[in-house]
Amino acid sequence: MDALRQRILADLGEEDVKYIRGVVKRQQQLEVAGRALFYVPPAWPLAVAALSLSKILENMEIGHNVMHGQYDWMGDPNLSSRIYDWDNVCPGEQWKYSHNYIHHTFTNILGKDRDIGYGILRMDADQKWHPYYLGNPLYAFLLMVFFEWGVAMHDLEVENIVKGKRKIEENAHMHSAIMKKVKKQALKDYVVFPALTGPLFPLTLAGNAAANLVRNVWAFNIIFCGHFPAGVATFTEEECEDESRGHWYYRQLLGSANISGGELLHLMSGNLSHQIEHHLFPDIPARRYRAISVEVQEICERYGIEYNTGPLHKQLFSVAKKICRFALPDRKPRQAAPAPAEATPAAA
Repeated sequence: MDALRQRILADLGEEDVKYIRGVVKRQQQLEVAGRALFYVPPAWPLAVAALSLSKILENMEIGHNVMHGQYDWMGDPNLSSRIYDWDNVCPGEQWKYSHNYIHHTFTNILGKDRDIGYGILRMDADQKWHPYYLGNPLYAFLLMVFFEWGVAMHDLEVENIVKGKRKIEENAHMHSAIMKKVKKQALKDYVVFPALTGPLFPLTLAGNAAANLVRNVWAFNIIFCGHFPAGVATFTEEECEDESRGHWYYRQLLGSANISGGELLHLMSGNLSHQIEHHLFPDIPARRYRAISVEVQEICERYGIEYNTGPLHKQLFSVAKKICRFALPDRKPRQAAPAPAEATPAAA
């Protein structure tokens, strides 16, 4: 895995530059088209569609990947992980801590990775059941609809404040950044751009809200299909104590799932349809994941490690089934993640 990563990094060049700049250009064109079409009431559905696509591209293929540092090697300040902040109510700096560091370091380790259920859902048998989780399907639906807001509140650990495990004062340093970003996004989408269309204000306001909803629903489903379908493993802190680099790769392989599909799906998902490769190599440009996946699958076959992939509808159904199943108490004890057939986890 290390050798594969180094080989890809050494091969980065002009094609990668042309690709990301091309995506940024298309995203900007879609946003301009969407904003302009709101001035033509009969074109409202087209305006919403264009703006939705723009927001999805900006969040998934540009913002998420740029903030991972995938294009820092270019030296372009517009694509620098240190500077870029996405079209989302979650401040980029907070996202980079909770996602880039916490989630990608402690992927699927119960008690360490707060992305397992996001502090709202029960997504694993080792999360102790409580009658609260009977609402699992409802909470999942609300999280999907308001996904960007859920992401913004993620670092606040509201569930731990409710349980008395965390004090509100501990979040003081985050409040101002969140409120600043919320005001900026709300002003842009729900005041300034609607006001610019004059008497069409209500239609434009509704259109912007609809575009944000479409982006939220899409992002939620892509992310959940990469993390929670059947076959994805979780790990205890004891299993990962004094973890070797080989075991870290092993954990990423078993703790992720891919979505099979065509180029459009990969583009609109920010190539998170290759979530396995993203967890293995989060700082490699995502456009490379499709090619890398061929070698990753070969490595998995060599060491007897399952490579979890399937079409979108299959992964979605699997996730929905899990959300509903874990709303109820478990009947079977949790089983530890299987070891590779031909090697120890460290050798993988």
